[in-house]
Amino acid sequence: MNHPTADTAAALTEDAAASSSCASAPAPAAPQLGAFRRIVVKVGSALLVDSSRGALRHAWLAALAEDVAHLHREGKEVLVVSSGAIALGRNVLKLPKRPLKLEESQAAAAVGQIALARAWSEALAHEGVAAGQILITLGDTEERRRYLNARSTIAKLLELKVVPVINENDTVATSEIRYGDNDRLAARVAGMTSADLLILLSDIDGLYTAPPNENPNAALIPVVPRITAEIEAMAGGAGTELSRGGMKTKVEAAKIATTAGAHLVIASGKVKNPLRAIETGARCTWFLAPANPVASRKRWIAGALEPRGTLHLDAGAVAALRRGSSLLPAGVKRVEGDFSRGDAVILRGPDGAEIGRGLVAYDHDHAERLKGRSSDEIVTITGFEGRAAMVHRDDLVLGGG
Repeated sequence: MNHPTADTAAALTEDAAASSSCASAPAPAAPQLGAFRRIVVKVGSALLVDSSRGALRHAWLAALAEDVAHLHREGKEVLVVSSGAIALGRNVLKLPKRPLKLEESQAAAAVGQIALARAWSEALAHEGVAAGQILITLGDTEERRRYLNARSTIAKLLELKVVPVINENDTVATSEIRYGDNDRLAARVAGMTSADLLILLSDIDGLYTAPPNENPNAALIPVVPRITAEIEAMAGGAGTELSRGGMKTKVEAAKIATTAGAHLVIASGKVKNPLRAIETGARCTWFLAPANPVASRKRWIAGALEPRGTLHLDAGAVAALRRGSSLLPAGVKRVEGDFSRGDAVILRGPDGAEIGRGLVAYDHDHAERLKGRSSDEIVTITGFEGRAAMVHRDDLVLGGG
């Protein structure tokens, strides 16, 4: 692979920034950590586990927990995507230092997940923060109903001021249904939870124009406004036997995250208090999102999803939506289509004109029974305490007029 020289680092950043303007436009400044509301922090196995001993780096984890608690006290919502279960479990099971077979990985994960969850729980509890463990598979972020359930669980944990600690469920995931690295998993989690920042803590402090351990002239690229083919060409392979990811997967994660509206930063996790280091200006690489998570989600709802049904609304409901309210069952007069919870539906006013689109909170049969009824009657009608809104305002895009 032909890597760019160090002399082109600044030009690359500026060229990426100039996608629709003049090529001489200056590269944008790096964002500030304090500007973000919901932050996903991804921690790799090579940082969390000492490969020579197969043991957890307790002092490092304690310092990271300090950083997470600091952000938490500042009112930020923090989620952690943590590797390390297989690395910890393989040491307990005395498995050889070679690529593990699938069933060996599953056994190691089963043992290691207990130790990993306990370590995070104890480290955060020492800082006065509660932790909750969530194990997910590829299907949990790809299949609509499971996606919505996972998203709702995480949202409730954040509402309760709990830090979700998320990992791929390696005990049950097969090679065909697994992510294979937690960089991309973290990017999917960032999109699923509408996070506005994803931090990838790595054994390298950012994206370089060439592998820095091979080329002494390699230069760090501090800001990537847009991921171009040239940016992608800088990615290398995986680093250690404990890690399934490398710079290539980090750039792929950046594409997923930025498309969903989350900025992404690659920073060194080899320092003590790595999040504080980012906050105080440590060397790192920022990948910038073209829009915020809300705008990206709204664009996805408006144009990327095929509507599965139609809800016809009364004039009062239309006026309430225009004021920024959610769509309540009472405002729905007629239901059309065979849709499931989480599907996109068209919203039409009394005159039949389309006023917007949204993700419906109920299956068709429940929506049919709930139309025109008060939200207080949901439990009586459906038998469960569902969402008060038929379409929540966060899942709603209105047209003009």
